[in-house]
Amino acid sequence: MARWAPDTRERLRAAAMELFAERGFEATTVPDIVERAGVTRRTFFRHFGDKREVFFGDDEIPRLADQMLAAAPADVPPFAIAWSGFQTLAAERFEPRRREMAAARRVIESEPALRERDLQKQADLRAVLTEGYRARGVDALRARVVAGVAVDLLQTALEQWAADTVGTPLVEHLERVRREMADVLA
Repeated sequence: MARWAPDTRERLRAAAMELFAERGFEATTVPDIVERAGVTRRTFFRHFGDKREVFFGDDEIPRLADQMLAAAPADVPPFAIAWSGFQTLAAERFEPRRREMAAARRVIESEPALRERDLQKQADLRAVLTEGYRARGVDALRARVVAGVAVDLLQTALEQWAADTVGTPLVEHLERVRREMADVLA
């Protein structure tokens, strides 16, 4: 396969995930990944800053959340904006990549450095939502709490979905987690 093939990024990601599953994250090197993918080391670094970026390099969710907040009508409640966006992401972005994402979750959960990075990505999303809510006129405390609850519900649903061996769609996990938390808070 040519190094400049349009699917290079995905080949690198697939090779890395296979190796992480076989050898573990720490034991897998960038040279291992590029050899498996059939590309050069330089090509790897054109797509990813380091091997951790295989998991987090294309995380565009905060950017999408920012766009979603800007586009939402003024009368839509803050939580409803996030929740609608999460449902769309679940159906369009996550569900088609279920196997890959479940494998990635297993690796992330087994590596402290990756868990730390995952928590930072969650914090980044919370910050974008909080800032977006504030820009819409929501008071600071409410913006922070709504953003935190929304992101925590998303994360809980994602973890349950990744561990689900039955194949329940992510949108169903999202709704179940939301229902259960509504009962707790009632």
